Amino acid sequence: MSDIAKDKAARLLKKRGSVSSLSSHEVRAKEIIGKNKDSMSTVSYMDEPGHEIPRLAIQLENTYQLGPAKRFPVVTVNNILKDVLTNYLQEEKYEAELCRQMTKTISEVIKARVKDLMIPRYKIIVIVHIGQLNEQSMRIGSRCIWDPASDTFSSYAFKNTSLFGLANVYAVYFE
Repeated sequence: MSDIAKDKAARLLKKRGSVSSLSSHEVRAKEIIGKNKDSMSTVSYMDEPGHEIPRLAIQLENTYQLGPAKRFPVVTVNNILKDVLTNYLQEEKYEAELCRQMTKTISEVIKARVKDLMIPRYKIIVIVHIGQLNEQSMRIGSRCIWDPASDTFSSYAFKNTSLFGLANVYAVYFE
């Protein structure tokens, strides 16, 4: 890549918001004031003078709260899982590509609906499995380290004539 092309690429990337590092195999080393330079360092658009956004420093006190004030509502989350899986998968036939996209969509919808419950200090993990029903058996397992006094999970399995869906929501209390 010539020096002119590198400079043009750097200006274009700078206008878009950042200048990415150009790797050494793409750029020939060039001599700059007696030093070899193989790549350009990353510079954020926000680092330039005049583009500063004032931020207020918020100082939070430690709560020393080791347990949840309110338990995770497992029954409510089970109803959310049942509603979402039934609505999305009721009339669907198994197609590998469609199901791959559906798992992502369903997990995002479930996570958004669980977060709408506004349960403080819980990290929410959503895992969705969709597979074909073809006279086979399958075992799905999960393992993690948690506190049984405050952490919990919710699960729902759905079946229609051509596919099955399994959604798990793990709620891990964040101390």
